[in-house]
Amino acid sequence: MKHLLKVFLLCLLLGTASAGEYKIELVADGLSYPWAIAFLPDGDMLVTERSGQLRRISNGKLQQQAIGNLPDMFVGGQGGLMDIILDPDFALNQRLYISLSTGTKSANSTRVISARLIENTLKDINIIFTASTSKDTPHHFGGRLAFLPDQTLLITVGEGFDYREKAQSLDNHFGKLIRINKDGTIPSDNPFIGREGALPEIWSYGHRNPQGLLVSADGTVWLHEHGPRGGDELNIIEPGNNYGWPAISFGMDYSGAYVTPYTEAPGMQQPVIHWTPSIAPSGFCEYTGAVFENWKGNLFVATLAEKSVRRLVMQGGKVASQEILFTELDQRIREVRASADGYLYLLTDSEDGQLLRVSPSVN
Repeated sequence: MKHLLKVFLLCLLLGTASAGEYKIELVADGLSYPWAIAFLPDGDMLVTERSGQLRRISNGKLQQQAIGNLPDMFVGGQGGLMDIILDPDFALNQRLYISLSTGTKSANSTRVISARLIENTLKDINIIFTASTSKDTPHHFGGRLAFLPDQTLLITVGEGFDYREKAQSLDNHFGKLIRINKDGTIPSDNPFIGREGALPEIWSYGHRNPQGLLVSADGTVWLHEHGPRGGDELNIIEPGNNYGWPAISFGMDYSGAYVTPYTEAPGMQQPVIHWTPSIAPSGFCEYTGAVFENWKGNLFVATLAEKSVRRLVMQGGKVASQEILFTELDQRIREVRASADGYLYLLTDSEDGQLLRVSPSVN
């Protein structure tokens, strides 16, 4: 569909949802497995492509020339170029943070770099985190990024699919949520500082493949992660907590066997909600805008298997109700993000992926 890049309006006028009418417009297509969006102060957008390119969208058009000087990366399976977020002081320092997979098919891991975006090129690239140890599976990299209010950086790392038992050990990065400073150093108040045998950058553990990470307006850290056959989870993260994988799970293994007979255990946290059968949650955002007034304060979860976005109505840290949106697209949705002007943006997960904008059907 690359020849349709100039066609901005996608003819998908939808019916009335519980929150009111909306329409979906095509912003750009021809994207190679797009993964994440970052909104620049000047109105441009950056989109990562898992196949290894960083693309700019300017004045509503996908620029044909990709951002230059990206580092070498491992592209294979679920690995490649993943998340991108701006430094909280981006307007002053032009710095951004990118997650990617690095290494080879037989020895790969999740890495995070920081770099300055100067015109159409990355400059001053620094490697600030590389997960250890490397693995020989091209799956479950995690790779989501978010800043806490104190400007420390959170990084999700998956358990590599075949290394799930390591998610319960603190001497590695498999199945962990990591917290570091912007320069890669370790905050002195991390929960496992000084604990023998524990890596000090670990903030929480017992995760499977977390691909949704959000610090909400009230400072709550939300994380969702893929289960196997069912058992996808939404969790509130507190530093030092164990979220159970694979000792407890609501999902079954792909073979049909139990991963574990237990769904709870002492010292392990229960999810806020879990989904069975699996919806395969990916992107994540909180809606704080004014364009969709009835969506304010809701959480939005992009899904791959369900081909939808779940709207979660929250009440006191619990999910009061859910609405399944955008299934009429019949597309795997990799990412959902809310822009500063109050619109929702979606990325579809395919070799001819699309960037879509959700807006009211009557302005």
